[in-house]
Amino acid sequence: MKKLILLFTIVPALAIVLSSCISTPRQEKPVQQETVVEQQQAGEQVKQAGQIPEKAEKNEQKDPPDVVFVKNLQDSLNKNDMQGALASFETMPDSLKNDTELQILHASILVSAGRGKEAAAIGDALQAKDGSNVAVLELNSQIAAANGDKNKENELIKQILTVDPYNTTANIQKAGQQVLWHKYKPAYDYYKKALKNEPDNPDALFGCAQMAYYLDNIPEAKATLQKILDKDSKNAMALAYMGKIAAENENNLQATKYIQEAISCDPGNYDFYLDLGTYQAKQENYDEAESAWTTAITIDPTYFLAYAYRAGLYNELKKYKESLADYYSVVKTNPQYYYAYEEIGMLEWHEQNWEKSRDGFKKALEISKDNYSYKLMIAATYLKENNTEGCKSFLKNAMRNMDTSSIEYAMLRLYNDQGGINAENDILSKLDKIEKTTPRGKMWYYMGLYYEIKGAPQLATEFFTKIMNMQTPMFFEYELAEWSLGK
Repeated sequence: MKKLILLFTIVPALAIVLSSCISTPRQEKPVQQETVVEQQQAGEQVKQAGQIPEKAEKNEQKDPPDVVFVKNLQDSLNKNDMQGALASFETMPDSLKNDTELQILHASILVSAGRGKEAAAIGDALQAKDGSNVAVLELNSQIAAANGDKNKENELIKQILTVDPYNTTANIQKAGQQVLWHKYKPAYDYYKKALKNEPDNPDALFGCAQMAYYLDNIPEAKATLQKILDKDSKNAMALAYMGKIAAENENNLQATKYIQEAISCDPGNYDFYLDLGTYQAKQENYDEAESAWTTAITIDPTYFLAYAYRAGLYNELKKYKESLADYYSVVKTNPQYYYAYEEIGMLEWHEQNWEKSRDGFKKALEISKDNYSYKLMIAATYLKENNTEGCKSFLKNAMRNMDTSSIEYAMLRLYNDQGGINAENDILSKLDKIEKTTPRGKMWYYMGLYYEIKGAPQLATEFFTKIMNMQTPMFFEYELAEWSLGK
């Protein structure tokens, strides 16, 4: 459950309890005031007698149990101490145990603490007692969402919207579902409905701004974010998205200022450091970019993205060993990220670790099964080891079900056969006729690599140089060609 939704539940409940629990102090009989002269006379008498009067004990009043409970609960919530708040409920006096608002509050805190089953027990009991209470339905829909019970969540939302079509909580939940399905326009519409009853609801406002951003309606996104910041200048998410908008306008300095302010408000946010590193890298502040992504890794070493960003930076700075280490961390934390396997294959190739390079490209091929580049690179690793039998064995399966009239098949056949002047000439006659730039550049590379393996460096260099003259490094073979030329 979103923290903001929880707070909107907590505050009204506490206000009700406080107003009902805090009683008026007992009136004491007024004490007759002494005159200044009388006080002075009494002081002199005490002084002359050498006596020290006993300190009067204060008649301290003890708060009743319900007030003590509420004060302890309020104190824990003010400190964002969920465990302390839950401990307070263990001392809740009997007079408050049937209070619906407090039970809703208790369940909400349980959900925030990850104790969804206990929250569900409270929610079910409340619904059995008062199934038409919209606040109870809202609570149970949020508990169902937290517990992953989509059917129950949707049924409860449907009940809520039947009686209250513009219910803020239910519409925000519906919007959130649409976002998960990448249906940004329906999500935007639900957030708009959520604002009908609560035009300043920060969750709904941010949702509208975020969806407008995704829908490329930048003016509305910016205006809505500014509306949030006008009321709460420390809203970290609004600041972060203002940074994204600034970056889209290529104002990376302003974007950096926004995201740094967001970080000052929420220093533990992983995504903020991803953005900070990106904005710094675009300004060529590479040390700062590295530091930002390293901080993100420190915050969550189990997530892959910061490793990938930092690995790309290291690669650009020609720190290949550091880049390789990060890409291994990427695949450890996200084994399905095939692009990292491609990079591992390339970087191990650079280090001339042919077997490890082959392993990287094979893993990439498992995910992208028809990628002929990976097939050719795997074949090349075998040939670099002078293992022609391994190459043939691999290509026997790799060439199955391919179009035998294609140039890709012809190139794989050339690597398999390792010769045949007619085969070479057939490919050479077709290379420059490839219309699209990237496929042509890729084929130039594999022709050059073939000559490199065959011991014809001059011919290899000719093809690698043609790739460099393209000045369009949109395919990984471009970088391999750079390395082959010693650049």
